[in-house]
Amino acid sequence: MAKPRSEKKRAKQLDLPPAPAPSPTTKVLPMKLQIGDRFSTESGEREVVGRPYTSAGGKMVHERVQYIGQPTTAVLWVWGAHERVSVRRA
Repeated sequence: MAKPRSEKKRAKQLDLPPAPAPSPTTKVLPMKLQIGDRFSTESGEREVVGRPYTSAGGKMVHERVQYIGQPTTAVLWVWGAHERVSVRRA
């Protein structure tokens, strides 16, 4: 039985332009978040607006975040220091 052709070979065979790459996201620890980083939640996309700080002996990381372009929605977001966050760098 013949193997199916890969998408790359099929696109090359049909002379189609390659599909656009998805937006680059990286997974970082909460302490490595920078002002301007963006991440998505189930309620919308948020942006980091403050520097991180830790509590509970370095096990909890606190960060000020807001909905993009809406400074009145700034809240304090808390992560476990071991969790990784998928972000898009600005």
